[in-house]
Amino acid sequence: MELENETSVSKFTLLGLSEDTEVQPLLFALFLTMYLVTLIGNLLIILATISDAHLHTPMYFFLANLSFTDICLTSTTVPKMLVNIQRETKTISYGNCFTQMYFFMVFGGLDNFLLTMMAYDRYVAICHPLHYMVIMNPSLCGLLLLASWILSVLDSLLQCLMVLRLTFCTELDIPHFFCEFTQVIQLACSDTFLSDLMMYFATGILGGIPLTGILFSYTKIACSILRISSHGGKYKAFSTCGSHLSVVSLFYGTAFGVYLSSTATESSRASTIVSVMYTVVTPMLNPFIYSLRNKDIKNALKRILGLKFRNLLFINRG
Repeated sequence: MELENETSVSKFTLLGLSEDTEVQPLLFALFLTMYLVTLIGNLLIILATISDAHLHTPMYFFLANLSFTDICLTSTTVPKMLVNIQRETKTISYGNCFTQMYFFMVFGGLDNFLLTMMAYDRYVAICHPLHYMVIMNPSLCGLLLLASWILSVLDSLLQCLMVLRLTFCTELDIPHFFCEFTQVIQLACSDTFLSDLMMYFATGILGGIPLTGILFSYTKIACSILRISSHGGKYKAFSTCGSHLSVVSLFYGTAFGVYLSSTATESSRASTIVSVMYTVVTPMLNPFIYSLRNKDIKNALKRILGLKFRNLLFINRG
């Protein structure tokens, strides 16, 4: 493709989940509700973790960071989708598209690493309880989080740079509600072999290795739980891991289903619908999964909400 054609690419068209105009108000209401629930739910988790001294532990440190990452992950995609529906436009500028793609991969990678760290935390707590505070010290937790940020940023930067070297055809319709990496690559007219290779390599390394770590951790946890003699002890140990396993299953099941599935055009719409699960639904469900199955979180939230309610009554009476 000539240079003139390369530089003329100024915007992409996001086709969204449906092109039916009658469905757009329903989609707007649905995604706005899910986005607000995601924001409120995850902010409450962060607030509870910060304000309650009982939650100043490695497990809740990672949980608070997971909630922050979920807010950012959803905020990179849903607001633009809502604006497009409201304004009845489907375009996104070239620069905004790559910015959205970059930050989506950063926070998606962070989600991946945080789930792995939470699995390791549970492994140490159940399999090595006497050494838990020594192993999971604040320095290690901070280093793990810093390493996750560095790896996520570098991976996202590398993959976006690989896409920037591509030239694009005149057909710039993305059958998605955001600039998803694989969908953008499909629009290129130039050879995408190197970009595809990098994508699968990064997915295998930065996705496969953490998932292997999670499976290893829970295999060890399961063996330790089975050795517990009392049924009460087994239930208590399993209940601390049940929430995390639910989130892991939902996140990896949908994410790998999208990125490792066929990239054929006829499957793009199905991949778009499936991707809603890990981009919108999973971040929304995380606060409910962790708070409903966790007495510490529930007690902290009750104290926070009770204090807010009492202050509100005091102000109204005054």
